[in-house]
Amino acid sequence: MPEVGRVAVRDPGYVLPAGFWAAVAVWVEKPQVLNKRLCGSCVERSWEEAALRRLLSGLSCPGGDEEVLGRIRGEEDVILRSIIPKSNPHYPSSEPRRELLLRDVSSNIVTFLPLEEVSQGHFQVKKNNIYQLRLAHVGDDEWSLSLFTVYAEGWESDGVIYPKISWMKNELLSRLAKWSTEDKRSDFKSTLSLIAVDKYSKLYHSLKEKYKDMVKVWPEVTDPEKFVYEDVAIATYLLVLWEEERSQKQLKEKQSFVDLGCGNGLLVHILSNEGHPGRGIDVRRRRIWDLYRPLTILEESAITPSDNCLFPDTDWIIGNHSDELTPWLPVIAARSSYSCCFFVLPCCFFSFYGKYNRKSCKKTQYREYLDFVAEVGAQCGFIVEEDCLRIPSTKRVCLIGKSRSYSPAEEPQVDAQRSQYISSHSAESATNQVASATCEHNTDAVHGDGNSDSINSYPVTEHSNWISGFRPRDKVEQVRNCALLPRDFIDKVVLQVAQLLLCSDIEDTDGRSTDGAEQSWNKGMMNSTVSIRDWSQETQTTSDKHRTEAKRKLSADVLKTRICWFYTHHPDGCPRTAIHCPYAHGAEELRPCTLPKKHRP
Repeated sequence: MPEVGRVAVRDPGYVLPAGFWAAVAVWVEKPQVLNKRLCGSCVERSWEEAALRRLLSGLSCPGGDEEVLGRIRGEEDVILRSIIPKSNPHYPSSEPRRELLLRDVSSNIVTFLPLEEVSQGHFQVKKNNIYQLRLAHVGDDEWSLSLFTVYAEGWESDGVIYPKISWMKNELLSRLAKWSTEDKRSDFKSTLSLIAVDKYSKLYHSLKEKYKDMVKVWPEVTDPEKFVYEDVAIATYLLVLWEEERSQKQLKEKQSFVDLGCGNGLLVHILSNEGHPGRGIDVRRRRIWDLYRPLTILEESAITPSDNCLFPDTDWIIGNHSDELTPWLPVIAARSSYSCCFFVLPCCFFSFYGKYNRKSCKKTQYREYLDFVAEVGAQCGFIVEEDCLRIPSTKRVCLIGKSRSYSPAEEPQVDAQRSQYISSHSAESATNQVASATCEHNTDAVHGDGNSDSINSYPVTEHSNWISGFRPRDKVEQVRNCALLPRDFIDKVVLQVAQLLLCSDIEDTDGRSTDGAEQSWNKGMMNSTVSIRDWSQETQTTSDKHRTEAKRKLSADVLKTRICWFYTHHPDGCPRTAIHCPYAHGAEELRPCTLPKKHRP
């Protein structure tokens, strides 16, 4: 096979060739993650030996080239994988494609042989698209990573299953080289590891088409492109998960659900439309609720963990970015009924009583919080499973509890264990109540439903609240933003700060003369880390400064529409001349602004 590309790899110290095979594993075993942004495919790997041998026995290679197939049939380290196309308007087919991988570990070579089904159960090698990756030792710590193809000129690229040769040569090789020398292990599982990827891919494509019009009528201030397709993806995952659960448990009725902290309610809307009876509850009604059909049941109500907030007739409790309710989801599910399950997608970090405080520096905050919620589920008696969703969010790891680790007869003892576990967190949280009450909590950047949490201690009556330190979010969101301060107050503070800067270091005159010589413009505090910028001295010596200056340029609609602060308040006036200053030097230069005024609550 001719070589079509090569990159040099420097071994940082006894990493290769093990690192090469780790990089190949990323490319082979996790393209459902990588190809999401690279070539748009997802993969399901199979190691079933009997099925693989049956497939090998029925292979044929066009052109009579049996040399490669002979090596495969005699090779033990063979992988059969099914590549499932993701939804793509330019690639409508969702049928999986088969591919064989031959791993020659001793020679550091991996060969990829795509297969075509020419008839029922009979496959042949797609010879034009055979390619190979080779790692070769050049000398000392120098290695090379090369790409070979059988027919580079006849390569057939569809942009989804088969990427372009140019992309593989320019992008894939570089990425493999980088991965080969990285000593980095993921803290999370592969995407969609608990469900059938082919079912997910087909259903997601169908639901995306069905609910894409929601983007056009989205009345919320959040980004519809993100939130509509994210909720479609979450709904797809749950529908496939529940379908497999019905098959395993031989259930005839579709599972019921309650979504706590449902927000915009779109997830509830999709699940209800797909035949699952359920409802959503949130402390604050959203405008989009009015667009859903009566089939979508949404309730405006606060949820406080208590005996009054249980759902004994519900199969699943859902928490999608449920914030302060997140650690309570397993508790509510466990106490609702023995058969009740939970699905939680943690986002912001809350404990039972307020903000979650980190305990270890050896983990990321996100990983530590996921472990905490999983621990809560385990203490509640669930066998907790973890999976990674395919959604446009950095927080996409979900935790699922669909089975128990104890028998129904042990429920009283396990519930006592739950109560003791929750109480053990009260002493720790007491020292952090004041700090938690003053922390700002803004989830708008993540899920668009921001709120501030506050902690109030209040007595608990029997059979009421389960804790004394929990308070649900306020129905009316409190805005804490300095931009909403009165304009005259902001101007007063700015003037006071400037005066302090200008008068803080009288002895340091920065070359200014007091004997009548020419004085330079007063920048204020020069021997500290703070001073006033002299805009007349701005230079453009680098491309970065060119870009910075471009960002500072004001629109023509706002030029000379405000009085220059330096012209009015600085003792030396504005460092720029009137013609070079975007602000007005005096009332005679002022002109009306043509832009609409911003609304200030």
